[in-house]
Amino acid sequence: MRLHRNLVYTTIDSINAIFNNGDYADKVVALALKKDKRWGSNDRKFVAETIYDMVRWKRLYAEIAEVKEPYSREDLWKMFAVWAVLRGYPIPDWRQLEGTPNRKIKGRFDELSKNRVLRESIPDWIDKLCSEELGEEIWTQELAAQNKQAQVILRTNTLKTTKEKLRAILMDLNIETEFHQEYKDALILKERANVFLTEPFKEGFFEVQDASSQLVAEFLDVQPGMRVVDTCAGAGGKTLHIASLMQNKGQIIAMDLYESKMKQLKLRAKRNGAFNIEYRIIDSTKVIKKLYDKADRVLIDAPCSGLGVLKRNPDSKWKLQPEFIENIKNTQQEILQNYSKIVKPAGKLVYATCSILPSENQNQIKQFLSSEQGKNFTFVKDKKILASESGFDGFYMALLERKN
Repeated sequence: MRLHRNLVYTTIDSINAIFNNGDYADKVVALALKKDKRWGSNDRKFVAETIYDMVRWKRLYAEIAEVKEPYSREDLWKMFAVWAVLRGYPIPDWRQLEGTPNRKIKGRFDELSKNRVLRESIPDWIDKLCSEELGEEIWTQELAAQNKQAQVILRTNTLKTTKEKLRAILMDLNIETEFHQEYKDALILKERANVFLTEPFKEGFFEVQDASSQLVAEFLDVQPGMRVVDTCAGAGGKTLHIASLMQNKGQIIAMDLYESKMKQLKLRAKRNGAFNIEYRIIDSTKVIKKLYDKADRVLIDAPCSGLGVLKRNPDSKWKLQPEFIENIKNTQQEILQNYSKIVKPAGKLVYATCSILPSENQNQIKQFLSSEQGKNFTFVKDKKILASESGFDGFYMALLERKN
């Protein structure tokens, strides 16, 4: 087990872009993996996982290395040295790593790990907010779970295949997967692999979608032939799941503020063989008003803090700001008030977020139901998913029914 100079240099360049330029980790990693065509799968795995590790544990590594933002090139090498020592790599005799204090690093790790915000590498304000809303015990468990590497989960596209057939096809490509009894269309990869390069992906046999996210479309209780509106569709992961559950029968209206997201969804829908989707950009209130009282089912996959998906997006904890949380809660309530009018009498609405904060979840539903518009609805059920309990993303979903 040794460090290779070109891989480490790429890692240093990448974390500089993320830490100092504010670039998004997923985009930086994608660029890094294209840097050298000669790299094998182990090389790419090292680069991707090391970048994400450095992002995930940024605060802890910076404290151990005794460096502060903005990080100089020398600071980044010191933080990398901390990563290498704690991962058990022998330190090579490179100029940038001269004088790496192995014993001091291990000693400071043991000392600093007694403090939760340093051990779990989280901003103070997020730690305070989440411990207040969830309680110390639950938050401590959840934080540890959110610092584990996210699994790769596939959702079988049942418009084209079954999960049994898909599993066999992937097995022929040396990609081993397993079923999970609580997630009927899911396949969980036993080892990470770049499934986007496979022929089954290009043929639309599956999408990559976390197991918790896969529960949302089912929660909506859609049936073939219905009119369903996905009001915050984004790039359409849940839209495509709804299409498969409806067997391409009926009408799905996918809406979003951004045309770029709709373009992505169109490409994905074509690959998936989903032909019952209409696309609408929300460029004025008229787009929403035209649909009032028209839909059997409405999905509000609301914008949120994303505090349930930190394991998947570890850089978001460094980008998130307290004022964003306050603003997004107002936005969530506005969306609930306006988009709920799309549901026709006896129709159903699902409000979902990838947050674990009650203030973005249960409290929003409670506030909505006590409002004038909310009095038209009955609470049916909700589901709270914690990463510490499920092993998957943190999520929330609530099902409401409009009174007839």
